[in-house]
Amino acid sequence: MPAPLLPGHSASHDAAAKAESRWIIFVIAVIGLLLCLIAFTSLHWVMMPTQRIETVNPATLHLAGEFTEDNLGSAIEPDGSVTVRVVGQQYAFNPPCLLVPDKTPVRFRVTSADLIHGFIIADTNVNVMLEPGYISNFLTTFKKPAMHVMPCHEFCGVGHAGMWARVKVIDKADFFRQAQNRRRLSCVEQ
Repeated sequence: MPAPLLPGHSASHDAAAKAESRWIIFVIAVIGLLLCLIAFTSLHWVMMPTQRIETVNPATLHLAGEFTEDNLGSAIEPDGSVTVRVVGQQYAFNPPCLLVPDKTPVRFRVTSADLIHGFIIADTNVNVMLEPGYISNFLTTFKKPAMHVMPCHEFCGVGHAGMWARVKVIDKADFFRQAQNRRRLSCVEQ
């Protein structure tokens, strides 16, 4: 025969059981909501894939198209915008030093010739993965003249630690003055 319960003991037991039941229902509801979000997102991406995926053949990257060696670096487009084209490959970025203007929107078009590489410009909001066969395309603006380091932040082999480049941000007027004399700009020549 069980021991007699003290007065009020069964009421506290019932209150604890109700509180536990509420928490169980809450946790199950949160898990259910998360599973619904996962299912919805998965179906959405299957039915509506990303529209602006650009591909490139990494085997012929250097032979023809926008990523040939003489087409890399910074350039002023016919509409006056600035576009920078870069190729990442084991264990270097080409060109190894980029020249860009300050206070101007700069479009980066970057790809990889061999493996997955990371593309990050220190002290900025630029951070993207480079995948072979795909073009990473993003827009940024540099606030003031400075020199930034651009390391690869995705392990790509034994020479990974030496894979970095520089981004030299110069005054907008100086950049456009230099662009009048050359088709492509890079701070390698400077």
